[in-house]
Amino acid sequence: MSGEKNLTKAERVEFILHKLQTLYPNPPIPLQHKDAYTLLVAVLLSAQCTDERVNTVTPALFALADNPYDMAKLPVEKIQEIIRPCGLSPQKSKAISVLSQMLIDEHQGQVPADWEALERLPGVGHKTASVVMSQAFGHPAFAVDTHIHRLAQRWGLTNGKNVVQTEKDLKRLFPQDTWNALHLQIIYYGREFCSARGCDGTACEICKTCYPTRKKPKIVLKP
Repeated sequence: MSGEKNLTKAERVEFILHKLQTLYPNPPIPLQHKDAYTLLVAVLLSAQCTDERVNTVTPALFALADNPYDMAKLPVEKIQEIIRPCGLSPQKSKAISVLSQMLIDEHQGQVPADWEALERLPGVGHKTASVVMSQAFGHPAFAVDTHIHRLAQRWGLTNGKNVVQTEKDLKRLFPQDTWNALHLQIIYYGREFCSARGCDGTACEICKTCYPTRKKPKIVLKP
């Protein structure tokens, strides 16, 4: 691939996939958990919060309740006290309490491997359901957050104005059997090489390889 001209979209997809699989062949799930329930709670807590901070909070929470039966017995105030560092603690603590009771009442205390059932749970949107379906149950999904949305625009993979369109575009471009790992690979690459402040679309290897003639920062449409 020549560095003299910008790559075509097909060339960008091929290069990005090869680069990410080389850098992160077996990307670990960054949120500490032991099963589908603790992953669900951790992903819910990660909304507008870093994974690192979530991982400092969940050990204390899961020491008291690492299953819906114990969690439903905890006072919401106690949950809120523990998860306060994650932000949005009033909403998140109530959602964790209510969804735990719903799992007991409607799913025998198990996290359902079902899109509709997951998205009915309070505090669980499409992105959270996508992470749980892919990482807990191995179902093909491509969870797109604001970070993946930003990189997909920098790399010319989407012109989507929101994460919904970006998800559709990425699913169309990449083979289904790569989705689950690719979600994590893009997150890790973004943190390490193409962060919001560390790269403006002209600095990291993927940006420079895909767009060698790009001279000005890439303006990203925020979702």
